[in-house]
Amino acid sequence: MKTDLEIQKDVMDELKWHPILHDAEIKVSVKKGVVTLCGQVDTYGRKLAAENAARKVAGVKALAENIQIGVSPAYNTNDGVIAEAVLHALKWHTGIPEDSIKVKVENGIVMLEGEVEWDVQRNSASTAIQHLHGVKAVNNSITIRPKVSADDLAKKISEAFLRRAAIDAARITVSVSGNKATLTGKVRSFAEKEEAEDIVWAAPGVTSLDSKLIVEEPELMLQSPI
Repeated sequence: MKTDLEIQKDVMDELKWHPILHDAEIKVSVKKGVVTLCGQVDTYGRKLAAENAARKVAGVKALAENIQIGVSPAYNTNDGVIAEAVLHALKWHTGIPEDSIKVKVENGIVMLEGEVEWDVQRNSASTAIQHLHGVKAVNNSITIRPKVSADDLAKKISEAFLRRAAIDAARITVSVSGNKATLTGKVRSFAEKEEAEDIVWAAPGVTSLDSKLIVEEPELMLQSPI
């Protein structure tokens, strides 16, 4: 099992390895596998990138972040300007249905509402605006219109697990009720857990996910396979 110092070094190396974080001023501390990130970045997107990078490191059990977003005074970042930039970014994104999303901005916090068919479209709306200057956070309340039956959905998700080299599909069980998917079983890392969850969210019609996946310690995996 990794020590806290080893996890800290790995997280710091992962942040430096990331192309948009290598020069970010982020401090890392670790206690009993819980990673805390502190510092300042210039966009909400870089803040999310730091969180995601830390979660992928082996041995990380939980993540706390206190990263602030500092905006250069060279940019006009009042709410009206941010709203115009958000609308422009959404309009020019080919993966987002035109006029399907409503935008509201308050104190730099962007609120998205509307309806789409796929969760990937919902996520694309957030991703498209994460790196805009002045955006401090994104509250995504976009809903998803269901399209396929629960049985077909569970089958498609299981098949997607089998296609991924990073996922041990035999250790994960998927069930679907209505448009809610549930995952149970054990995984080898937090990264594998996230990849399995990402696959579920990419399935058409999934509107909620109950992930009960357990990240198993490496030495326990060798002793007690599912």
